[in-house]
Amino acid sequence: MSKVLYIKANAKKPGESRTFRISDSFVEEYKKINTNDEIITLDLYKEGIDFLTEEGINLHVTKPGEGKDHPILKYAYQFVEADKYIIAAPFWNLSFPAILKAYIDYICVTGITFKYTAEGPVGLCQGKKVVYIVARGGEYSEEPANEYEMGERYLRTILGFLGITDFTTIAAEKLDVIGQNVEAIVQAAIKNAQSTAKKF
Repeated sequence: MSKVLYIKANAKKPGESRTFRISDSFVEEYKKINTNDEIITLDLYKEGIDFLTEEGINLHVTKPGEGKDHPILKYAYQFVEADKYIIAAPFWNLSFPAILKAYIDYICVTGITFKYTAEGPVGLCQGKKVVYIVARGGEYSEEPANEYEMGERYLRTILGFLGITDFTTIAAEKLDVIGQNVEAIVQAAIKNAQSTAKKF
């Protein structure tokens, strides 16, 4: 049995997020196949994730098992205990909502999700996998605009730092381009998500 952490980062009301339409379809398909897996939904806006204060920064060097119930450290422990991750976040201002970066600051904790060694930092989340689901207004997966895409690029880098290299992206693009059939694009992404969920 696997533990799956479904991380949602969008301030829109239920039913209004195109990203969540795709990611929820992924989750539903995954549930059909993996009936014994535990799926934990973490809606960052409902959690009230905030930016780290000085106190939070000072917590980022821990001893094993320390602070599992702490309002900040608990997220790092929850993250490292999961086997798979679904990250659903829209493409905002060439990246993703700031609340997701704030959450990443919560989970990157020395002694929990990575450690320092004589050879340098080592991620403690090896052998895990992630799918990143995103809706973009333009087309940022191809040249020349791909140079401006910072969301997927950052997530691949920081999660790789934590030891996670099995990274898949499902992107619905050109959703704000005049003349595009938006619903058809979303439906194609949902189909892709359902297909990917069967192998995740």
